[in-house]
Amino acid sequence: MRVLFVANPEKAHVLPMLPLAWALRTAGHEVRVACTPWFADVITQAGLTAVPVGRDYDLWELLRRQMHTLPDWSYRPEFGLPTPYDVAHDPSRAEWSRLSEGYAEIVDLWHKPASFPMIADLVRFARSWRPDLILWEPLAMAAPIAAKACGAAHGRLLWSVDVFGSTREHFRRLRDEQPPGGRTDPLGEWLGGYARMYGGEFTEDMVTGHFTIDQLPASLRLESELPTLPMRFVPYGGPAVLPTWLWTAPERPRVALTMGVSSTDHGAGYAVDVQGVLDSLADLDLEIVATVAEDEQQKLARVPANARLVPYVPMHALAPTCSLAIHHAGFGTLLTMAQHPVPQLLLPWDFDAPVLGRRAAEQGGSIAIEADRATVPAVREAALRLLGEPVFRDRATVLRDELHVLPTPNELVPRLVELTAEFRSPRPQ
Repeated sequence: MRVLFVANPEKAHVLPMLPLAWALRTAGHEVRVACTPWFADVITQAGLTAVPVGRDYDLWELLRRQMHTLPDWSYRPEFGLPTPYDVAHDPSRAEWSRLSEGYAEIVDLWHKPASFPMIADLVRFARSWRPDLILWEPLAMAAPIAAKACGAAHGRLLWSVDVFGSTREHFRRLRDEQPPGGRTDPLGEWLGGYARMYGGEFTEDMVTGHFTIDQLPASLRLESELPTLPMRFVPYGGPAVLPTWLWTAPERPRVALTMGVSSTDHGAGYAVDVQGVLDSLADLDLEIVATVAEDEQQKLARVPANARLVPYVPMHALAPTCSLAIHHAGFGTLLTMAQHPVPQLLLPWDFDAPVLGRRAAEQGGSIAIEADRATVPAVREAALRLLGEPVFRDRATVLRDELHVLPTPNELVPRLVELTAEFRSPRPQ
């Protein structure tokens, strides 16, 4: 097969896709990864072939500019999900007017400007290369347009909880309850316009794919009736060098503290008070390994004697040595730590993190505290519980076992071949 991966220029979205790209490659299939030009280095560093399409943009800067234009916009940039996707966090918000109006606004403010730079070039490449299968992360909405234009089978590859699919299911249920004249669909109408431009018509797979690949275990997923393929998460964070201090086991319980790289990559600071977290653990007999960007390190007034500050360390190498992880409830960090199994203190704030943090806390191997409530006493109390109460390690072990029975990317490849044959449109002679 020819398989085309498509992702917006965001590491947190594309890095979780690359192990499957390599599984397909080593199974003998041709693989390309389409992205904006400046992002091509992230792909080639992983040993894969990049296809630069469209023009460059920074997704975070785009959001900042767009959200500024509406002072009464219901999205609070500092916390959680924008409308309509916040229904995934709180289903009680599932009201028709709220979802339909929310879709209209999010399409104009986010999905159109984030997709437009890639669409024409991506369609042109897809029609030239003629992939059999296109796999796309949920915000790369240029991909289903290209799939419709070239007749490829296509599916979403998730990088966290499926807030997009969950919201769409709520929307479709409420839409079907409306009188025929009131069944507006801003997202479908926008995607349908491109489908017609390239000789097709809108179908629901343009929103949620012919199928969805989900790397979360069942206990962390949102309920959904969408056709879903589970796949085991394989940690990959880009180029990595193992530091010498990680060659040997720690002499004291080791605590990993990280707030990810996405925010600092885009010039934003941490939502969590890193100084407060360090202070809360300063007098305990622990070794704290804190991955703090160099710009953020300069903001710290003091570094406890039991803390090691590094700008980056490969999480898959650090995780097996840890007794506790404290982080922002990032998808990759959470699943990397879960594989070893490490109890986790989650301090979520941005986008999908509050939903994922809540699900992980309900599973029982983690404690979640929203970042603005992560005071020194709260963090200290939660950390001591996670370190001292065996139930958290027991539940983390259950989560680890749940992860390990999922099909690996290599094991998923034959099923993708079957689905491609099922959904691919006949090619013109």
